[in-house]
Amino acid sequence: MQLTTIGSVGGNRQIKAAVMGLVVLGVIWELAAWIVAGSDQMLIMFGLSIVVLGIAVHILNDWRSGVLLFMVWLLFEDLARKYLGNSMTVFFAKDFLVGLVYLSFYFAKRRRQVEIAKFPFLVPLAIFVALVVIQIFNPISPNVLYGILGLKIYFYYAPLMFLGYAMLERPKDLEQLLLVSMGAGIVIAGLGIAQSVLGASFLTPDEGAAELYELSHLTRFSPITHQEVFATSSVFVSAGRFSGYTVLLWILAMGMQGYLLLARRPGAKYGFLGLGVVTVAVMITGTRLPFVLVIGSGLVMAAAFLWGAPWRWGQGHRMVKSLRRAFLFAGIGLILMVEIFPTVIGGNWAFFTETLSPTGEGSQLVARSVDYPILNLQESFQDGLWPYGHGTGMSSLGIQYVARLLNEPMPRFGVESGYGTLIVEFGILGLVLWIFWVSALLYSGWQVLGKLRQTIYFPIAFAIWWYAVVMLVLMMYFGQQAYQDFVDNANLWLMIGVLYRLPKLALMPQPVAAPRHLRALTRWQFAARGN
Repeated sequence: MQLTTIGSVGGNRQIKAAVMGLVVLGVIWELAAWIVAGSDQMLIMFGLSIVVLGIAVHILNDWRSGVLLFMVWLLFEDLARKYLGNSMTVFFAKDFLVGLVYLSFYFAKRRRQVEIAKFPFLVPLAIFVALVVIQIFNPISPNVLYGILGLKIYFYYAPLMFLGYAMLERPKDLEQLLLVSMGAGIVIAGLGIAQSVLGASFLTPDEGAAELYELSHLTRFSPITHQEVFATSSVFVSAGRFSGYTVLLWILAMGMQGYLLLARRPGAKYGFLGLGVVTVAVMITGTRLPFVLVIGSGLVMAAAFLWGAPWRWGQGHRMVKSLRRAFLFAGIGLILMVEIFPTVIGGNWAFFTETLSPTGEGSQLVARSVDYPILNLQESFQDGLWPYGHGTGMSSLGIQYVARLLNEPMPRFGVESGYGTLIVEFGILGLVLWIFWVSALLYSGWQVLGKLRQTIYFPIAFAIWWYAVVMLVLMMYFGQQAYQDFVDNANLWLMIGVLYRLPKLALMPQPVAAPRHLRALTRWQFAARGN
Protein backbone atom coordinates (compact mmCIF):
# COMPACT_ATOMS: atom_id res chain seq x y z
CA MET A 1 0.00 0.00 0.00
CA GLN A 2 2.85 2.33 0.83
CA LEU A 3 4.53 1.63 -2.50
CA THR A 4 1.33 2.54 -4.29
CA THR A 5 1.06 5.84 -2.39
CA ILE A 6 4.66 6.75 -3.14
CA GLY A 7 4.11 5.88 -6.77
CA SER A 8 0.98 8.02 -6.87
CA VAL A 9 2.84 10.98 -5.39
CA GLY A 10 5.63 10.52 -7.90
CA GLY A 11 3.10 10.34 -10.72
CA ASN A 12 1.41 13.56 -9.56
CA ARG A 13 4.75 15.34 -9.48
CA GLN A 14 5.50 14.15 -13.00
CA ILE A 15 2.13 15.42 -14.19
CA LYS A 16 2.71 18.82 -12.54
CA ALA A 17 6.18 19.00 -14.04
CA ALA A 18 4.77 18.15 -17.47
CA VAL A 19 2.09 20.84 -17.11
CA MET A 20 4.66 23.45 -16.02
CA GLY A 21 6.88 22.41 -18.93
CA LEU A 22 4.00 22.94 -21.35
CA VAL A 23 3.24 26.34 -19.78
CA VAL A 24 6.88 27.45 -20.09
CA LEU A 25 6.98 26.13 -23.65
CA GLY A 26 3.82 28.06 -24.47
CA VAL A 27 5.23 31.27 -22.97
CA ILE A 28 8.47 30.86 -24.96
CA TRP A 29 6.44 30.22 -28.13
CA GLU A 30 4.36 33.36 -27.60
CA LEU A 31 7.42 35.47 -26.82
CA ALA A 32 9.13 34.22 -29.96
CA ALA A 33 6.02 35.02 -32.02
CA TRP A 34 5.84 38.58 -30.58
CA ILE A 35 9.53 39.15 -31.27
CA VAL A 36 9.20 37.93 -34.88
CA ALA A 37 6.11 40.10 -35.39
CA GLY A 38 7.84 43.11 -33.79
CA SER A 39 5.16 43.50 -31.11
CA ASP A 40 7.13 45.60 -28.64
CA GLN A 41 4.02 46.66 -26.75
CA MET A 42 2.98 43.07 -26.17
CA LEU A 43 6.43 42.26 -24.79
CA ILE A 44 6.34 45.25 -22.46
CA MET A 45 2.83 44.38 -21.29
CA PHE A 46 3.85 40.78 -20.67
CA GLY A 47 6.87 41.88 -18.63
CA LEU A 48 4.76 44.32 -16.62
CA SER A 49 2.20 41.59 -15.93
CA ILE A 50 4.94 39.39 -14.47
CA VAL A 51 6.16 42.31 -12.33
CA VAL A 52 2.64 43.10 -11.08
CA LEU A 53 2.06 39.43 -10.25
CA GLY A 54 5.31 39.25 -8.29
CA ILE A 55 4.52 42.47 -6.41
CA ALA A 56 1.00 41.24 -5.66
CA VAL A 57 2.30 38.00 -4.12
CA HIS A 58 4.84 39.94 -2.05
CA ILE A 59 2.19 42.41 -0.85
CA LEU A 60 -0.05 39.63 0.43
CA ASN A 61 2.89 38.21 2.38
CA ASP A 62 4.23 41.52 3.76
CA TRP A 63 2.11 44.66 3.56
CA ARG A 64 4.94 46.90 4.87
CA SER A 65 7.23 46.05 1.98
CA GLY A 66 4.15 46.23 -0.23
CA VAL A 67 3.72 49.91 0.62
CA LEU A 68 7.28 50.65 -0.56
CA LEU A 69 6.82 48.61 -3.74
CA PHE A 70 3.53 50.38 -4.46
CA MET A 71 5.13 53.81 -4.03
CA VAL A 72 7.95 52.90 -6.45
CA TRP A 73 5.44 51.54 -8.99
CA LEU A 74 3.41 54.74 -8.61
CA LEU A 75 6.40 56.84 -9.62
CA PHE A 76 7.39 54.85 -12.70
CA GLU A 77 3.96 53.78 -13.97
CA ASP A 78 3.72 56.72 -16.39
CA LEU A 79 6.85 55.60 -18.20
CA ALA A 80 5.09 52.39 -19.23
CA ARG A 81 1.96 54.33 -20.22
CA LYS A 82 4.04 56.45 -22.60
CA TYR A 83 5.22 53.40 -24.53
CA LEU A 84 1.93 51.50 -24.37
CA GLY A 85 -0.33 54.11 -25.94
CA ASN A 86 -1.78 55.41 -22.66
CA SER A 87 -2.95 51.93 -21.66
CA MET A 88 -5.79 52.06 -19.15
CA THR A 89 -4.76 48.61 -17.91
CA VAL A 90 -1.45 50.07 -16.75
CA PHE A 91 -3.18 53.20 -15.44
CA PHE A 92 -5.37 51.19 -13.06
CA ALA A 93 -2.62 48.74 -12.06
CA LYS A 94 -1.60 51.02 -9.19
CA ASP A 95 -5.17 50.99 -7.85
CA PHE A 96 -5.16 47.20 -7.94
CA LEU A 97 -1.84 47.08 -6.09
CA VAL A 98 -2.82 49.54 -3.38
CA GLY A 99 -6.12 47.65 -2.99
CA LEU A 100 -4.08 44.52 -2.24
CA VAL A 101 -2.02 46.53 0.26
CA TYR A 102 -5.23 47.58 2.03
CA LEU A 103 -6.43 43.97 2.04
CA SER A 104 -3.14 42.66 3.44
CA PHE A 105 -3.17 45.39 6.09
CA TYR A 106 -6.74 44.43 7.03
CA PHE A 107 -5.71 40.80 7.51
CA ALA A 108 -2.83 41.95 9.72
CA LYS A 109 -5.28 44.06 11.71
CA ARG A 110 -7.54 41.04 12.20
CA ARG A 111 -4.53 39.19 13.61
CA ARG A 112 -3.81 42.21 15.84
CA GLN A 113 -0.38 42.67 14.35
CA VAL A 114 -0.71 46.41 13.67
CA GLU A 115 -1.62 49.50 15.65
CA ILE A 116 -4.49 51.58 14.31
CA ALA A 117 -4.06 55.34 14.54
CA LYS A 118 -6.66 57.72 15.92
CA PHE A 119 -6.17 60.94 14.02
CA PRO A 120 -7.64 64.09 15.63
CA PHE A 121 -8.98 65.40 12.30
CA LEU A 122 -10.96 62.29 11.33
CA VAL A 123 -14.39 63.71 12.24
CA PRO A 124 -14.05 66.89 10.10
CA LEU A 125 -12.60 64.76 7.30
CA ALA A 126 -15.47 62.25 7.55
CA ILE A 127 -18.01 65.08 7.27
CA PHE A 128 -16.38 66.30 4.06
CA VAL A 129 -16.20 62.75 2.69
CA ALA A 130 -19.94 62.34 3.42
CA LEU A 131 -20.66 65.45 1.33
CA VAL A 132 -18.51 64.10 -1.51
CA VAL A 133 -20.44 60.80 -1.45
CA ILE A 134 -23.81 62.58 -1.43
CA GLN A 135 -22.74 64.76 -4.37
CA ILE A 136 -22.13 61.64 -6.47
CA PHE A 137 -25.92 61.49 -6.85
CA ASN A 138 -26.37 65.17 -7.64
CA PRO A 139 -29.23 65.28 -10.20
CA ILE A 140 -27.30 67.80 -12.31
CA SER A 141 -24.47 65.30 -12.86
CA PRO A 142 -25.02 63.43 -16.17
CA ASN A 143 -23.75 60.09 -14.81
CA VAL A 144 -22.67 58.58 -11.48
CA LEU A 145 -19.45 57.37 -13.10
CA TYR A 146 -18.15 60.93 -12.90
CA GLY A 147 -18.87 60.92 -9.18
CA ILE A 148 -17.18 57.56 -8.63
CA LEU A 149 -14.10 58.83 -10.48
CA GLY A 150 -14.07 61.98 -8.36
CA LEU A 151 -14.41 60.05 -5.12
CA LYS A 152 -11.48 57.86 -6.14
CA ILE A 153 -9.31 60.85 -6.99
CA TYR A 154 -10.08 62.63 -3.73
CA PHE A 155 -9.86 59.81 -1.19
CA TYR A 156 -8.85 56.42 -2.60
CA TYR A 157 -5.33 56.90 -1.23
CA ALA A 158 -6.45 58.42 2.09
CA PRO A 159 -6.18 55.05 3.96
CA LEU A 160 -2.44 55.22 3.33
CA MET A 161 -2.21 57.48 6.38
CA PHE A 162 -3.18 54.48 8.57
CA LEU A 163 -0.52 52.37 6.85
CA GLY A 164 2.11 55.11 7.15
CA TYR A 165 1.39 55.27 10.87
CA ALA A 166 1.47 51.51 11.44
CA MET A 167 4.52 50.68 9.33
CA LEU A 168 6.91 52.72 11.52
CA GLU A 169 7.68 50.50 14.50
CA ARG A 170 11.28 51.67 14.96
CA PRO A 171 13.56 54.44 13.67
CA LYS A 172 15.03 52.08 11.09
CA ASP A 173 11.61 51.83 9.39
CA LEU A 174 11.53 55.62 8.98
CA GLU A 175 15.02 55.65 7.49
CA GLN A 176 14.08 52.89 5.05
CA LEU A 177 11.02 54.80 3.86
CA LEU A 178 13.00 58.00 3.41
CA LEU A 179 15.87 56.33 1.59
CA VAL A 180 13.55 54.50 -0.82
CA SER A 181 11.60 57.70 -1.53
CA MET A 182 14.73 59.77 -1.99
CA GLY A 183 16.52 57.12 -4.07
CA ALA A 184 13.63 56.91 -6.53
CA GLY A 185 13.33 60.70 -6.52
CA ILE A 186 17.00 61.24 -7.36
CA VAL A 187 16.66 58.88 -10.33
CA ILE A 188 13.53 60.66 -11.62
CA ALA A 189 15.03 64.13 -11.13
CA GLY A 190 18.25 63.02 -12.83
CA LEU A 191 16.33 61.64 -15.81
CA GLY A 192 14.42 64.93 -16.01
CA ILE A 193 17.70 66.85 -16.17
CA ALA A 194 18.95 64.50 -18.88
CA GLN A 195 15.75 65.03 -20.85
CA SER A 196 16.14 68.81 -20.67
CA VAL A 197 19.52 68.37 -22.38
CA LEU A 198 18.72 65.55 -24.82
CA GLY A 199 15.25 66.74 -25.82
CA ALA A 200 11.69 65.43 -25.61
CA SER A 201 12.52 62.31 -27.63
CA PHE A 202 14.40 60.98 -24.61
CA LEU A 203 11.92 58.97 -22.47
CA THR A 204 9.06 59.96 -24.77
CA PRO A 205 8.11 57.90 -27.87
CA ASP A 206 7.50 59.74 -31.12
CA GLU A 207 4.38 57.68 -31.84
CA GLY A 208 2.67 57.78 -28.46
CA ALA A 209 -0.97 58.45 -27.62
CA ALA A 210 -2.23 61.71 -29.10
CA GLU A 211 -3.75 62.91 -25.79
CA LEU A 212 -0.32 62.58 -24.10
CA TYR A 213 1.75 64.26 -26.81
CA GLU A 214 0.94 67.85 -25.89
CA LEU A 215 1.38 67.14 -22.16
CA SER A 216 4.92 65.86 -22.67
CA HIS A 217 5.98 68.27 -25.45
CA LEU A 218 5.12 71.59 -23.83
CA THR A 219 7.32 74.53 -24.87
CA ARG A 220 7.27 78.10 -23.54
CA PHE A 221 9.10 81.28 -24.54
CA SER A 222 10.50 84.06 -22.40
CA PRO A 223 8.53 87.27 -23.18
CA ILE A 224 11.48 89.64 -23.70
CA THR A 225 14.42 87.64 -25.02
CA HIS A 226 12.15 85.01 -26.65
CA GLN A 227 14.28 82.11 -25.50
CA GLU A 228 12.74 78.67 -25.91
CA VAL A 229 12.00 76.77 -22.69
CA PHE A 230 11.16 73.07 -22.84
CA ALA A 231 8.95 71.92 -19.93
CA THR A 232 10.49 68.62 -18.83
CA SER A 233 8.28 65.62 -18.03
CA SER A 234 10.96 63.02 -17.09
CA VAL A 235 9.34 59.60 -16.54
CA PHE A 236 5.86 61.11 -16.22
CA VAL A 237 3.30 61.69 -18.97
CA SER A 238 3.06 65.42 -18.30
CA ALA A 239 5.37 68.28 -17.39
CA GLY A 240 2.91 69.39 -14.70
CA ARG A 241 3.20 66.09 -12.84
CA PHE A 242 6.99 66.29 -12.87
CA SER A 243 7.09 69.90 -11.70
CA GLY A 244 4.66 69.17 -8.85
CA TYR A 245 6.70 66.15 -7.81
CA THR A 246 9.89 68.22 -7.58
CA VAL A 247 8.26 70.39 -4.89
CA LEU A 248 7.49 67.31 -2.78
CA LEU A 249 10.96 65.92 -3.40
CA TRP A 250 12.79 69.11 -2.44
CA ILE A 251 10.86 69.54 0.82
CA LEU A 252 11.35 65.87 1.68
CA ALA A 253 15.09 66.03 0.92
CA MET A 254 15.45 69.09 3.17
CA GLY A 255 13.69 67.38 6.08
CA MET A 256 15.47 64.08 5.51
CA GLN A 257 18.99 65.45 5.59
CA GLY A 258 18.18 67.46 8.74
CA TYR A 259 16.88 64.39 10.56
CA LEU A 260 19.66 62.04 9.43
CA LEU A 261 22.39 64.54 10.26
CA LEU A 262 21.01 65.14 13.77
CA ALA A 263 20.69 61.39 14.26
CA ARG A 264 24.25 60.93 12.91
CA ARG A 265 23.06 58.44 10.30
CA PRO A 266 25.27 57.71 7.27
CA GLY A 267 22.29 58.16 4.93
CA ALA A 268 22.44 61.95 5.30
CA LYS A 269 24.56 62.10 2.15
CA TYR A 270 21.53 60.99 0.12
CA GLY A 271 19.63 63.99 1.43
CA PHE A 272 22.41 66.36 0.36
CA LEU A 273 22.72 64.65 -3.02
CA GLY A 274 18.96 64.85 -3.42
CA LEU A 275 18.95 68.57 -2.68
CA GLY A 276 21.61 69.22 -5.30
CA VAL A 277 19.91 67.17 -8.01
CA VAL A 278 16.35 68.29 -7.23
CA THR A 279 17.31 71.98 -7.08
CA VAL A 280 18.61 71.68 -10.64
CA ALA A 281 15.45 69.75 -11.60
CA VAL A 282 13.28 72.57 -10.28
CA MET A 283 15.22 75.04 -12.39
CA ILE A 284 14.69 73.07 -15.63
CA THR A 285 10.95 72.35 -15.20
CA GLY A 286 10.00 75.42 -17.22
CA THR A 287 7.27 76.06 -14.62
CA ARG A 288 7.24 79.06 -12.30
CA LEU A 289 5.18 77.78 -9.38
CA PRO A 290 7.69 75.10 -8.23
CA PHE A 291 10.47 77.69 -8.51
CA VAL A 292 8.63 80.13 -6.24
CA LEU A 293 7.48 77.44 -3.78
CA VAL A 294 10.97 75.98 -3.38
CA ILE A 295 12.49 79.39 -2.66
CA GLY A 296 9.76 80.15 -0.13
CA SER A 297 10.01 76.68 1.40
CA GLY A 298 13.78 77.06 1.80
CA LEU A 299 13.35 80.25 3.82
CA VAL A 300 10.51 78.92 5.97
CA MET A 301 12.14 75.56 6.66
CA ALA A 302 15.53 77.09 7.51
CA ALA A 303 13.91 79.34 10.13
CA ALA A 304 11.78 76.48 11.48
CA PHE A 305 14.74 74.08 11.76
CA LEU A 306 16.69 76.59 13.82
CA TRP A 307 13.66 77.18 16.04
CA GLY A 308 13.05 73.49 16.65
CA ALA A 309 16.66 72.24 16.83
CA PRO A 310 17.71 70.37 20.01
CA TRP A 311 19.83 73.23 21.38
CA ARG A 312 19.58 71.98 24.95
CA TRP A 313 21.36 68.77 23.92
CA GLY A 314 24.15 70.69 22.25
CA GLN A 315 22.94 69.71 18.77
CA GLY A 316 22.01 73.16 17.52
CA HIS A 317 25.37 73.55 15.81
CA ARG A 318 24.68 70.38 13.81
CA MET A 319 21.47 71.92 12.50
CA VAL A 320 23.35 75.05 11.48
CA LYS A 321 25.88 72.81 9.71
CA SER A 322 23.03 70.92 8.07
CA LEU A 323 21.46 74.08 6.67
CA ARG A 324 24.82 75.39 5.48
CA ARG A 325 25.57 72.15 3.67
CA ALA A 326 22.06 71.93 2.23
CA PHE A 327 22.28 75.32 0.53
CA LEU A 328 25.89 74.58 -0.46
CA PHE A 329 24.92 71.39 -2.28
CA ALA A 330 21.99 73.14 -3.95
CA GLY A 331 24.34 75.88 -5.13
CA ILE A 332 26.93 73.39 -6.37
CA GLY A 333 24.27 71.61 -8.42
CA LEU A 334 23.22 74.85 -10.09
CA ILE A 335 26.82 75.92 -10.74
CA LEU A 336 27.64 72.60 -12.41
CA MET A 337 24.53 72.85 -14.59
CA VAL A 338 25.41 76.43 -15.59
CA GLU A 339 28.98 75.46 -16.44
CA ILE A 340 28.15 72.30 -18.40
CA PHE A 341 24.80 73.18 -20.04
CA PRO A 342 24.45 76.99 -19.92
CA THR A 343 21.86 77.12 -22.71
CA VAL A 344 19.39 74.86 -20.90
CA ILE A 345 19.59 76.62 -17.57
CA GLY A 346 19.83 80.04 -19.22
CA GLY A 347 16.52 79.71 -21.04
CA ASN A 348 14.70 78.71 -17.86
CA TRP A 349 16.35 81.49 -15.88
CA ALA A 350 15.33 84.05 -18.49
CA PHE A 351 11.75 82.77 -18.40
CA PHE A 352 11.59 82.93 -14.59
CA THR A 353 13.19 86.34 -14.18
CA GLU A 354 11.36 88.03 -17.04
CA THR A 355 7.90 86.80 -15.98
CA LEU A 356 8.37 87.07 -12.20
CA SER A 357 10.08 90.45 -12.05
CA PRO A 358 7.71 92.85 -10.19
CA THR A 359 8.39 95.81 -12.51
CA GLY A 360 9.74 94.14 -15.67
CA GLU A 361 8.27 94.62 -19.12
CA GLY A 362 7.17 91.00 -19.43
CA SER A 363 6.15 90.58 -15.81
CA GLN A 364 3.20 88.28 -15.13
CA LEU A 365 3.67 88.24 -11.37
CA VAL A 366 0.52 90.14 -10.42
CA ALA A 367 -1.58 88.73 -13.26
CA ARG A 368 -0.81 85.07 -12.49
CA SER A 369 -0.57 85.28 -8.70
CA VAL A 370 -3.51 87.60 -7.96
CA ASP A 371 -5.73 88.55 -10.89
CA TYR A 372 -6.05 85.17 -12.62
CA PRO A 373 -6.77 82.97 -9.56
CA ILE A 374 -9.29 85.46 -8.14
CA LEU A 375 -11.01 85.81 -11.52
CA ASN A 376 -11.39 82.02 -11.72
CA LEU A 377 -12.73 81.90 -8.18
CA GLN A 378 -15.32 84.52 -9.13
CA GLU A 379 -16.29 82.48 -12.21
CA SER A 380 -17.33 79.59 -9.97
CA PHE A 381 -20.20 81.79 -8.71
CA GLN A 382 -21.45 82.88 -12.15
CA ASP A 383 -23.52 79.90 -13.32
CA GLY A 384 -26.10 80.12 -10.52
CA LEU A 385 -25.40 76.60 -9.20
CA TRP A 386 -22.87 77.65 -6.57
CA PRO A 387 -25.17 76.91 -3.60
CA TYR A 388 -25.26 73.14 -4.32
CA GLY A 389 -22.71 72.47 -7.13
CA HIS A 390 -22.68 70.24 -10.19
CA GLY A 391 -21.68 67.01 -8.45
CA THR A 392 -18.57 65.08 -7.51
CA GLY A 393 -16.05 64.63 -10.29
CA MET A 394 -17.52 67.19 -12.67
CA SER A 395 -14.33 69.27 -12.58
CA SER A 396 -11.81 66.55 -11.78
CA LEU A 397 -8.83 65.15 -13.64
CA GLY A 398 -9.62 62.20 -15.89
CA ILE A 399 -13.21 63.10 -16.80
CA GLN A 400 -12.22 62.81 -20.48
CA TYR A 401 -11.87 59.05 -20.04
CA VAL A 402 -15.35 58.75 -18.51
CA ALA A 403 -16.81 60.85 -21.32
CA ARG A 404 -15.08 58.61 -23.86
CA LEU A 405 -16.46 55.50 -22.13
CA LEU A 406 -19.99 56.96 -22.16
CA ASN A 407 -19.54 58.26 -25.73
CA GLU A 408 -20.68 61.76 -24.82
CA PRO A 409 -19.13 65.26 -24.83
CA MET A 410 -16.81 66.03 -21.92
CA PRO A 411 -18.37 68.31 -19.24
CA ARG A 412 -16.98 71.84 -19.27
CA PHE A 413 -17.43 73.20 -15.77
CA GLY A 414 -13.81 73.62 -14.65
CA VAL A 415 -12.11 76.73 -13.31
CA GLU A 416 -8.39 77.23 -12.65
CA SER A 417 -8.80 77.74 -8.93
CA GLY A 418 -8.72 74.94 -6.40
CA TYR A 419 -11.19 76.66 -4.12
CA GLY A 420 -13.35 77.50 -7.12
CA THR A 421 -13.32 73.83 -8.16
CA LEU A 422 -14.70 72.88 -4.74
CA ILE A 423 -17.59 75.29 -5.30
CA VAL A 424 -18.20 73.97 -8.82
CA GLU A 425 -18.42 70.36 -7.63
CA PHE A 426 -19.83 70.60 -4.08
CA GLY A 427 -21.27 74.07 -3.77
CA ILE A 428 -20.34 76.64 -1.15
CA LEU A 429 -20.72 74.03 1.60
CA GLY A 430 -17.92 72.03 0.03
CA LEU A 431 -15.53 74.98 0.32
CA VAL A 432 -16.50 75.53 3.97
CA LEU A 433 -16.05 71.86 4.90
CA TRP A 434 -12.72 71.66 3.04
CA ILE A 435 -11.37 74.61 5.03
CA PHE A 436 -12.77 73.00 8.22
CA TRP A 437 -11.01 69.64 7.85
CA VAL A 438 -7.76 71.09 6.50
CA SER A 439 -7.62 73.52 9.43
CA ALA A 440 -8.19 70.62 11.84
CA LEU A 441 -5.38 68.65 10.19
CA LEU A 442 -2.89 71.52 10.25
CA TYR A 443 -3.76 72.51 13.82
CA SER A 444 -3.35 68.99 15.19
CA GLY A 445 -0.20 68.58 13.10
CA TRP A 446 1.22 71.74 14.66
CA GLN A 447 0.57 70.23 18.09
CA VAL A 448 2.60 67.18 17.00
CA LEU A 449 5.44 69.53 16.04
CA GLY A 450 5.31 70.98 19.54
CA LYS A 451 5.90 67.52 20.98
CA LEU A 452 8.83 66.91 18.63
CA ARG A 453 10.61 70.19 19.17
CA GLN A 454 14.11 69.73 20.59
CA THR A 455 14.26 66.19 19.14
CA ILE A 456 16.04 64.73 16.13
CA TYR A 457 12.66 64.12 14.45
CA PHE A 458 11.66 67.77 14.21
CA PRO A 459 13.17 68.46 10.74
CA ILE A 460 11.35 65.62 9.00
CA ALA A 461 8.16 66.31 10.97
CA PHE A 462 8.15 69.97 9.96
CA ALA A 463 8.92 69.03 6.34
CA ILE A 464 5.81 66.81 6.25
CA TRP A 465 3.64 69.43 7.96
CA TRP A 466 4.89 72.16 5.63
CA TYR A 467 4.21 70.01 2.59
CA ALA A 468 0.62 69.61 3.79
CA VAL A 469 0.39 73.42 3.98
CA VAL A 470 1.82 73.77 0.47
CA MET A 471 -0.47 71.10 -1.00
CA LEU A 472 -3.75 71.80 0.80
CA VAL A 473 -3.57 75.59 1.11
CA LEU A 474 -1.04 77.31 -1.16
CA MET A 475 -1.32 75.17 -4.30
CA MET A 476 -5.11 74.95 -3.92
CA TYR A 477 -5.16 78.71 -4.47
CA PHE A 478 -3.85 78.20 -8.00
CA GLY A 479 -5.66 74.97 -8.85
CA GLN A 480 -6.66 71.54 -7.64
CA GLN A 481 -4.46 69.61 -10.08
CA ALA A 482 -1.71 69.10 -7.50
CA TYR A 483 -4.00 67.50 -4.91
CA GLN A 484 -5.80 65.41 -7.52
CA ASP A 485 -2.54 64.16 -9.04
CA PHE A 486 -2.15 60.57 -7.82
CA VAL A 487 1.61 60.87 -7.19
CA ASP A 488 1.32 63.90 -4.90
CA ASN A 489 -1.94 62.69 -3.36
CA ALA A 490 -0.63 59.25 -2.34
CA ASN A 491 2.60 60.70 -0.94
CA LEU A 492 0.67 63.31 1.04
CA TRP A 493 -1.59 60.79 2.78
CA LEU A 494 1.25 58.38 3.51
CA MET A 495 3.40 61.14 5.01
CA ILE A 496 0.53 62.40 7.15
CA GLY A 497 0.46 59.01 8.84
CA VAL A 498 4.24 59.19 9.31
CA LEU A 499 3.92 62.62 10.97
CA TYR A 500 1.54 61.40 13.65
CA ARG A 501 3.71 58.34 14.36
CA LEU A 502 6.89 60.31 15.04
CA PRO A 503 6.09 61.21 18.69
CA LYS A 504 6.05 57.50 19.57
CA LEU A 505 9.36 56.97 17.82
CA ALA A 506 10.78 59.89 19.80
CA LEU A 507 9.94 58.06 23.05
CA MET A 508 12.10 55.08 22.07
CA PRO A 509 15.82 54.83 22.91
CA GLN A 510 17.64 56.56 20.08
CA PRO A 511 20.64 54.67 18.64
CA VAL A 512 22.61 57.85 17.94
CA ALA A 513 26.12 57.19 16.64
CA ALA A 514 29.09 58.44 18.66
CA PRO A 515 30.88 61.60 17.53
CA ARG A 516 33.74 60.99 15.12
CA HIS A 517 36.50 61.76 17.66
CA LEU A 518 35.14 59.06 20.00
CA ARG A 519 34.51 56.28 17.48
CA ALA A 520 38.02 54.79 17.82
CA LEU A 521 37.72 54.32 21.58
CA THR A 522 37.20 50.89 23.10
CA ARG A 523 34.21 50.15 25.31
CA TRP A 524 36.41 50.42 28.45
CA GLN A 525 37.85 53.77 27.36
CA PHE A 526 34.32 54.97 26.69
CA ALA A 527 33.25 53.95 30.21
CA ALA A 528 36.30 55.62 31.73
CA ARG A 529 35.28 58.91 30.13
CA GLY A 530 31.87 58.61 31.77
CA ASN A 531 29.93 58.58 28.43
